[in-house]
Amino acid sequence: MSSTPAAPSAAPANPRSRVLMASLVGTTIEFYDFYVYATAAVLVFPHLFFPEGNDTVALLSSFAVFGAAMVARPAGAIFFGHLGDRSGRKVTLVAALLTMGIATFLIGLLPTYAMVGWLAPFLLVVMRLAQGFAIGGEWSGAALVATENAPQGKRAWYGTFPQLGAPLGFILANGLFLLIAVIMPSDDPSRPSDTFLEWGWRIPFLFSAVMVIIGLYIRLKLVESSAFSKTVETGKVQRLPLASVVRSNGRELVLGTFFMLATYVLFYLMTTFSLSYGRAPQDAELSGLGYSYNTFVLMMIGGVVFFGAFTMISGPMADRFGRRRSLLVITAAIMIFGLLWVPLLDGGLVMLWLILGFTLMGLTFGPMGALLPELFPTNVRYTGSGISYNVSSILGAAVAPFIAVWLWTLGDGSPFWVGVYLSSMAVLTFVALLLGKETREVDIEH
Repeated sequence: MSSTPAAPSAAPANPRSRVLMASLVGTTIEFYDFYVYATAAVLVFPHLFFPEGNDTVALLSSFAVFGAAMVARPAGAIFFGHLGDRSGRKVTLVAALLTMGIATFLIGLLPTYAMVGWLAPFLLVVMRLAQGFAIGGEWSGAALVATENAPQGKRAWYGTFPQLGAPLGFILANGLFLLIAVIMPSDDPSRPSDTFLEWGWRIPFLFSAVMVIIGLYIRLKLVESSAFSKTVETGKVQRLPLASVVRSNGRELVLGTFFMLATYVLFYLMTTFSLSYGRAPQDAELSGLGYSYNTFVLMMIGGVVFFGAFTMISGPMADRFGRRRSLLVITAAIMIFGLLWVPLLDGGLVMLWLILGFTLMGLTFGPMGALLPELFPTNVRYTGSGISYNVSSILGAAVAPFIAVWLWTLGDGSPFWVGVYLSSMAVLTFVALLLGKETREVDIEH
């Protein structure tokens, strides 16, 4: 059953610069907010938001809260997907950005466990759920703005711009944390300074308000894409996009979810888990690489530069060779990379490990900005791509840091089983890609 909103008299085109900036700036802010939390989950929250005691339990508790956001993401995908497929991309993107920005800002104002006891982690979970709910609607909207406004033959290249928000957000978030850590140095490389823990950690969360204002200014200038405008004009807007996409595109929902699985696992292992493993002392209960926070974050930022560069390279590759063919090769490389963790790390090739991981991350993440939207027709595209992207976040990202710490413990400090876990998830993605079809020639207007 469909309803027909009043059709616009015309659908003015968005300038290319506005399309690219709107998709890039929004996801940069969203990923900045997410990375700020991810960094604090390792560096700050185990010390401030949970009772003192076992450090491993505190870290796992912090990661559990981190994963709570992933559980909220499918709900956000359904809510914002419904709004985006019914009312348009623009209003939905503005709403998602505001929700994310407010939640992140409020985390910077939360009381700690020492102040209010168990109310502190409870409020942290609430804000984290709000973050996840918001990003559930952000990515798919940004990807649609990019791909629905892309010229013929350049959809994958345009689709890399919202993906580029991930490395840029990482550099901004970790760069700001690093600057604060330099200004507020600690005598103990495994623990932030008292000043940092008292109030310095709040600065990156509060700073998000400035970025949100910039993002809103750019997004409010957007007009709807011709694809969505044609859907309105022809009366094809669905009254219940969720029911429609499940009924008509159930296979695409499942395949899209598994297309993203290896990407998500690699993503969070190379960012959240690696920060824990890199900083853990070599003689600790969970032995790691023993780097100081400042040193390892600088190394990670160096790796993320490759993430950004190869994200941009992946778009033209996918436009030329096809999404499926490109991703099959890249996913096979991720399988191999997971089995090379121990040889690389035991051989002291930590920087090479980071570069390889982040390079593969860029190559696999970039084409998803076009691939997932291309799986679905315009009238359910926001809902369909959002559900696939965010359900995969539960299977991949929500549990990845938690499973990684458990496997790290199982291996007595060795990352061997963590690498095997990555390779296993890549096998599932590889099978899904084999079962899927090429989408490069799909007509995005329908």
